[in-house]
Amino acid sequence: MKTGRLIIFSAPSGSGKSTIVQWLMQHEELKLAFSISCTSRAPRGTEKDGVEYFFISQEEFRQRIEKNEFLEYEEVYQGRFYGTLIAQVERQTQAGQNVVFDVDVKGGCSIKKYYGDRALSIFIQPPSIEELRRRLTLRATDSPEFIEERINKAAYEMTFNGQFDKIVVNDDLETAQKEVYDIVTAFLQ
Repeated sequence: MKTGRLIIFSAPSGSGKSTIVQWLMQHEELKLAFSISCTSRAPRGTEKDGVEYFFISQEEFRQRIEKNEFLEYEEVYQGRFYGTLIAQVERQTQAGQNVVFDVDVKGGCSIKKYYGDRALSIFIQPPSIEELRRRLTLRATDSPEFIEERINKAAYEMTFNGQFDKIVVNDDLETAQKEVYDIVTAFLQ
């Protein structure tokens, strides 16, 4: 069986990354599977251990950090960790799955650095900061202050785009989806 490869997606919030990734995951011929991350938070709603996440205690998470078992991890909020276990990624690729990561820019850079040419890193970029502000405002899910926070973070995150193998500007969703599909297909062949 052929060992799977790794495809990393990163982007500033509001760039359309998750929409593009969800669309890409529907293409069964690509044999894609999401990377299953760990978190120290409790399951929400119908989430199941080993499906959406591996749910572990803060203490276990910290022990695994000390043992260098994570490809990347972050303490998103005080005591709430998220991270990707090296062993889990290896299990998935050994099973022939092409593992997809939907991670922040720092996580994306860490995974790419660890795996080198086995991984393809794609940065989904909004056409401009102004367009990003317009999209976040249209969503109407966040306060103006929070939108400004996200805009400032996005401007910072966009400084990382040169560290990715490919940059796809999501100006038009269908065009961006086709571009991502073509890039991923070429990488997997």
